Amino acid sequence: MFDFLEGYDLLGAFWVTVKLTLLSAVGSLIWGTLLAAMRVGPVPLMRGFGAAYVNTVRNIPLTVIILFASLGLNQTLGVTLGGGDDFDVINFRLAVLGLIVYTSAFVCEALRSGINTVPVGQAEAARAIGLSFSQVLRLVVLPQAFRSVIGPLANVLIALTKNTTVAAAIGVAEAATLMKEMIENEAQLILISAVFAFGFVCLTLPTGLILGWVGKKVAVKR
Repeated sequence: MFDFLEGYDLLGAFWVTVKLTLLSAVGSLIWGTLLAAMRVGPVPLMRGFGAAYVNTVRNIPLTVIILFASLGLNQTLGVTLGGGDDFDVINFRLAVLGLIVYTSAFVCEALRSGINTVPVGQAEAARAIGLSFSQVLRLVVLPQAFRSVIGPLANVLIALTKNTTVAAAIGVAEAATLMKEMIENEAQLILISAVFAFGFVCLTLPTGLILGWVGKKVAVKR
């Protein structure tokens, strides 16, 4: 029944999807956190940049961002991100960059909503004992904010996992690329679709369940 899978590196394709997800998730968490700090910071220029970035990027289709990373950065400006002449490595890294640029905007908004749940009095008390804004954010506000937005961040991670399929637009050999190749070569459309749908369910369902459980365990009790 599943003989059509022979000759295709199914696990390898999903492993590329996992690597895209993990690298993009780490980068998005770091950049999204910095954006959230800008949006709640005391410097008007930083707040303006953070707001402009988030509102602009959220309204640009991910496909456009990924294609710009390939056509604009690589083919026009010659950016290789250290990939040398290996186009597979270059496209993979550009896809990670595009996913970070896009996903960090959603991480920022999820985290900013968590920052807004922290009582203002705690930040004022921290400032009163002499802590700087960065210390208040790092030691008082962000730890509580992260604990309150694990659920929303899990949703962002699940969306990121599914969004990695857009990397197929620039030839990254992830799951969606292999699915397209198999559909073109094999007369098993329903079975192929079912196999890849099951693969993505196996990636996203445990993520949602585990992070949902973690969110309940570490939630800040008000």
